[in-house]
Amino acid sequence: MIAKLAKTCTLRIIPDKLNFILSDKLANGGVSMWCELEQENFFSEFQMEGVSAENNEIYLELTSENLSRALKTAQNARTLKIKLTNKHFPCLTVSVELLSVSSSSRIVTHDIPIKVIPRKLWKDLQEPVVPHPDVSIYLPVLKTMKSVVEKMKNISNHLVIEANLNGELNMKIETELVCVTTHFKDLGNPPLASENASQDRNPEQMAEVHLDIRKLLQFLVGQQANPTKALCNIVRNKMVHFDLLHEDVSLQYFIPALS
Repeated sequence: MIAKLAKTCTLRIIPDKLNFILSDKLANGGVSMWCELEQENFFSEFQMEGVSAENNEIYLELTSENLSRALKTAQNARTLKIKLTNKHFPCLTVSVELLSVSSSSRIVTHDIPIKVIPRKLWKDLQEPVVPHPDVSIYLPVLKTMKSVVEKMKNISNHLVIEANLNGELNMKIETELVCVTTHFKDLGNPPLASENASQDRNPEQMAEVHLDIRKLLQFLVGQQANPTKALCNIVRNKMVHFDLLHEDVSLQYFIPALS
């Protein structure tokens, strides 16, 4: 999933979590991503030592496709070990113990080149702050959304997403020749979203954001399975923030509005 969303990303390792981070500056029109895994849900043994006791963290930059390819060989593995090594250059070494037909095992090793990120750059890689959204709404089935956006991409490079507190979400494109809108109804809004809405606000009032359609499609293509929870938070004319939960993995994805 990450490999489809980001060519290179940062892996942040702390004692209880792993994060995959993409931190393009939203202000400059780049997307941002913050993906979180609780290490205890994935590893039977986990040892790490950061820079110091107060800064017990490690930040690595890697090509996500390289890690994805290495882990694919481990699908039927007996054991899998991931280590930080130095083999003429820093590597994330993935050792996979595979069972052969004769019941003897063989070890396959992948050395993935990485860049260790110095501490002075960590401040740019913190969890993004989510501004208070104008509307928060549950997303429809992502596969359906993807097929709609793929068709819209053939007509325009821009798309408007709008939603309200009545569980309605629209995706629309407008060109000189055509105007196309897809309506989703009864999606529901998280309880807090409705409570936080000001009393005098009309629940049917739409909050909209204007997006680069390719950035939205890249996000939808990256979703391999329908998540257990999928939220869309719209900050009017500023950004859209997607908050997904895939079993043990949470993913936040930010797409800035077109000015």
